[in-house]
Amino acid sequence: MRYLTLIIIIMLFGCKTQKLQLETVNQLDLKKYTGTWYEIARLPNSFEKGLKCTTANYSINDDGSIKVVNKGHKTDEPDKVKQSTGKALVPDKAEPGKLKVSFQWPFYGKYWVLKLDPEYKHVLVGTPSGKYLWLLSRNPDMDDREMLEYVEYAKSKGFNIQNLIYVAQDCNP
Repeated sequence: MRYLTLIIIIMLFGCKTQKLQLETVNQLDLKKYTGTWYEIARLPNSFEKGLKCTTANYSINDDGSIKVVNKGHKTDEPDKVKQSTGKALVPDKAEPGKLKVSFQWPFYGKYWVLKLDPEYKHVLVGTPSGKYLWLLSRNPDMDDREMLEYVEYAKSKGFNIQNLIYVAQDCNP
């Protein structure tokens, strides 16, 4: 029990990170957002380490929550796929761009929609800690000009774009 208390204290007070001043999109049509998104770029994270051809697929559950299925091929064994299924919620309808995502209940992380193409072709998602950032597209590749626009936007918000990983999307479907 003592160790559990120590872990909780460390989680609450020991992991102090600087928060970015982020604004999210004012409108998010979840029906338009559903479907497959290809990961174009991301900040390094442990759960996608060594993955390429990563995608996120969103669908709406009967209860209004969002089913999230993330997939990626291992770079050293491209025939092997790693998949995670989770659930996303919009906790406050007044702030539709501030979602919460869980891949291991009861723990939820922030999933903030920061910049979204009006036609839902490209999206920039991040966290106010600045630790996580994803650039997603409806297609496995993205026009360089558009990609630069999203990356520069992320930089202007304080994300460390020097560490961006540009994701290879060269796997067979």
